Formats: sequence, C-alpha cells, structure tokens
Amino acid sequence: MISRTEDTREILDAVRRIVRALHESSRAAEKTLGLSGAQLFVLQKLADAPGLSLNALAAETHTHQSSVSTVVSRLVDRGLVLRTASADDARRLELRASAEGRRLVARAPDAAQARLIEAIEQLPAPRRRTLARSLVALTSAMDLTGRAPTMFFDNPERKGRRGTRD
Repeated sequence: MISRTEDTREILDAVRRIVRALHESSRAAEKTLGLSGAQLFVLQKLADAPGLSLNALAAETHTHQSSVSTVVSRLVDRGLVLRTASADDARRLELRASAEGRRLVARAPDAAQARLIEAIEQLPAPRRRTLARSLVALTSAMDLTGRAPTMFFDNPERKGRRGTRD
C-alpha cells in the first residue's frame, strides 16, 4: 500500500517533470528565436491553421481569449502575425503567421505545450475527467481559482527582447 507521503512525492515529481519540460521548451524558443514558449506555441498554431479568428485560436490553444490575445498582440508588434479582415465578413479578423513568422516556425524547437495537450487528449475520457476534477480541486485548495490562467511561460515583461534570462 502506498502511503500519503509517497503519493504526494509521486504527484509532485510528475508536476515537476511537466513544468521542467515546459520550461526547457520555452528556454529553447527564447534562445533560438527570441520568443517566449507561449509566443512560439501560438505562432505554430497559426502557421498550421492560417485564418483563425481570435476565439478559434483560443480554442486551438486551450486558453482563454484574453490570454491568447495578449500573446497575439506581441506577435503582431514584431511582424510575425498579420491581422486581416475576413473576405466573408469584414467585421471578423483573421490571424496568419507572416512570412517571417513561418520562417521562424520552420526552424523552431519542439513546443512542449503541444505534447502536453496531445498527451492529455490521449487519456481515456474517464481518466481525463478525473484528472481535470483533481486539478481543479487542488487549485481550489490552494486558493488559486480567482487567478486568471495565463499561457505557459508567457513573459509579458520581455516584449521584443532577445536572449534575456529570468
């Protein structure tokens, strides 16, 4: 029988591995491209599916629209993402990776966020629901539910800077 202490260590070790992979992925993006991990993840999604609306991009990245909007704005400021009116509905903005953005994606390191999402989605539905409920209960017990969830390793204070360190 596994003790509560062993369970806690196993959980923390799993969380540490996930956070480490996300951090290493973000660092690699910063070092090679001058982008945060969140910026790279968004840029890759737009390179794969040009013409997404902001809401569709939020759905693709499994984040809130306001979080992805902040990241998109930084990418637009750097000329890596273009916002254009939809040909079907001029009120709707479409997002696309620019030519420079696509060049960056072509030489980009692996984005751990994509691997995390894929791994979660491959879990059988009952295990995925149990994991979701457990993590919501954990964040609630830590009194974190009132905080807005931002994208992983989104560094707004680093806007446009390359190769900076934490």
